[in-house]
Amino acid sequence: QVQLVESGGGLVQTGGSLRLSCSASGSMFSINAMGWFRQTPGNKRELVATITLGGITKYADSVRGRFAISRDNTKNMVYLQMDSLKPDDTAEYYCAAESSSTWRYDYWGQGTQVTVSS
Repeated sequence: QVQLVESGGGLVQTGGSLRLSCSASGSMFSINAMGWFRQTPGNKRELVATITLGGITKYADSVRGRFAISRDNTKNMVYLQMDSLKPDDTAEYYCAAESSSTWRYDYWGQGTQVTVSS
């Protein structure tokens, strides 16, 4: 099992920045990529950014150029630097880990709220 705990959410004005952190613990050998997803009420959870063990990143078109995902494997941490925030970025943000046995994002944190005021 893998446990994920997010931190760093909050309220910020349009154009501001936030940095989300995700601390992972447990059976770290059982995960591959890690990622950030977000969800707003009534909508499906959507991918924001992912990063592989080797550091290859992928971003949603809506955040590319504004957000940056990074990973510190020595500390079992994943970060999401969010710059030039927009009201449309308001959502609950979740950290997730891809299982090395199922190749699905089977492990999820509890979420952290990000609110961008206009």
